[in-house]
Amino acid sequence: MANHLSGETSPYLLQHADDPVDWYPWGEEAFQRARAEDKPLFLSIGYLSCHWCHVMHRESFLDGEIAALLNGSFLPVKVDREERPDLDSVYMEACRAFSGGGGGWPMTLFLTPEGRPFYGGSYFPPRSRRGSVGLLELLEAVRDRWKEDRAALQQSAEKLTESLRRALAEPIPYDGDDALIQGALWQLLRAFDGEFGGFGSAPKFPMPQLLLFALQQYEKRGDARLLEMAEKTLGAMAEGGICDQIGGGFCRYATDRAWLVPHFEKMLGDNALLIRAYVRAFRLTGKREWLETAKETADYVLRELRDPAGGFYSAQDADSEGEEGRFYLLTPGEVISLLGEKAGSGLCARLGITEAGSFAGKSIPRRTAPLPPEMKALLPKLRAWRAGRFPLATDDKVLCAWNGFMIRALCELYRAAGEERYLAAAKEAQAFLDANLREGDRLFVSFRAGKKGVPGQLSDYASEISALLALWGASLDPGCLDLAEALAERAIADFFDGERGGFWFYDRHGEELYLRPKESADGALPGGNALMTRALTDLQALRPSEKREEVLARQLRWQAAHARLDPMGHAAFLAALSDRLEPPPQVTVAVESRAELRDLPFRIPPEAALRIVSPPTAEYPLLEGKTTYYVCRGNVCLPPVTELE
Repeated sequence: MANHLSGETSPYLLQHADDPVDWYPWGEEAFQRARAEDKPLFLSIGYLSCHWCHVMHRESFLDGEIAALLNGSFLPVKVDREERPDLDSVYMEACRAFSGGGGGWPMTLFLTPEGRPFYGGSYFPPRSRRGSVGLLELLEAVRDRWKEDRAALQQSAEKLTESLRRALAEPIPYDGDDALIQGALWQLLRAFDGEFGGFGSAPKFPMPQLLLFALQQYEKRGDARLLEMAEKTLGAMAEGGICDQIGGGFCRYATDRAWLVPHFEKMLGDNALLIRAYVRAFRLTGKREWLETAKETADYVLRELRDPAGGFYSAQDADSEGEEGRFYLLTPGEVISLLGEKAGSGLCARLGITEAGSFAGKSIPRRTAPLPPEMKALLPKLRAWRAGRFPLATDDKVLCAWNGFMIRALCELYRAAGEERYLAAAKEAQAFLDANLREGDRLFVSFRAGKKGVPGQLSDYASEISALLALWGASLDPGCLDLAEALAERAIADFFDGERGGFWFYDRHGEELYLRPKESADGALPGGNALMTRALTDLQALRPSEKREEVLARQLRWQAAHARLDPMGHAAFLAALSDRLEPPPQVTVAVESRAELRDLPFRIPPEAALRIVSPPTAEYPLLEGKTTYYVCRGNVCLPPVTELE
């Protein structure tokens, strides 16, 4: 029989709708029942493309004995972390505390009926083995403790809550300066893996915000080590197994130091930011391989993750038919059978597809040598064959923040490659967000099956503002600036802490959870406050506002105080701070007709603040009756010119 998830829209929750566990979605009904039946809540948070979520599902949540114990002694609640990033954020703090600083998904927590966590972790095997406590034994222990010494568990929940609140205490505000940026660069250079690229050892995440920061600072400082660090990483990833050599796009992270064996899920947010990193590397170096990688990644997203109405889906699964990575693995025999002996053998040699294999007896394709055009021409046939042999689940939720990332990436790719299809896709995605994820100046986290998710959170507003500014730079549509301003005003009203600075993770009208955090540091993707700092910095360069200037100044001081404690962990913020301290060019164009500016987006960098004055004014007149360009950096301007070069 279906449980209480059957009416949900999340593919992840629907995957559990026929479990023997009587799951409830997060909501007041679950808490009322927990209080009425005097039970603790069992909270499980995951997402569709999470491999270990699938493992725990098969091992534990389809197990009759475990299900009976959960249903009899607990109130089981299932949450899709992508639909409820607020819940994911606050309960991940508890998960890390219980596991000594780790954390991850699936997230497994025990809560009081008031929603306060008193114990938890991430993955648990179904039964104890090799020193790891099993879920069955853990459930029995918590059940007995709840009956025999509930006061101790409630006291544990109160102590943890108080400890986490103290940990969220604000550091002393600090006026951000170049010393923070220097400190982060020093940490980056120390953490850089000179042999394989990337930062640290295994597991290794792409961390595109670190690459974008390094490329920005190379452009400003001319330190060749920063470009070498970025190019080494971009090249190693593009050639490695973390990059899908057949279909394009990047997996979430590599389990090894050399980028060979990925965790096979592909996520929209990662790929959008990586497109931007490869585009910026191309702009700085002129190397076509970086642009080609960006295009192949974007083409994967447009082909595999695009809703027919224009939005972008969130992810593709790591598993096929219950096996991690099965979709992507190949043998020489399979390739040769499809392409013929000569072509198949040649492709196998260049993609490291061998009889010995590299994962589970088969090979993860990786580039051992560049593919000539005739071999690239074979990939669509191999891609089509691969798509037909095993199903690969797609999480077709449309997430506001990640779509914002993708819109910005497509706009920057359009300005680098000059291909109209990328701008057209960005415009269609924005139209989808306008129709389905926005009501006036209010955003929503997600959309699926005709239904909006919960009200938008900080990253949604920040990402969408930046997407609109990128669309302005690519299309010169002034409506983008008007909407960006409106969303910024709404974000300040609903999220900004007027007393201490910083933006809350979720707005003042949202559900009150046991914690209300401010996300300062970056994770695998940039943090919400860093995204908002960037959005406000860029908006101020285009549409100055005294009110926003005051908010931005306080925001910079608030986030700089956090960055002092961990500079490298705040790279996305420091990139925005760098542009505040040393602004990119501001290009003001006086022009009679906007039609004359069609080629302008290709001829100035995306980082430049572009303003159009049409018709010309006394402050910005035409010279000799021609379109005139006024170029300034900070408070210093060059003489106006009529030739953009």
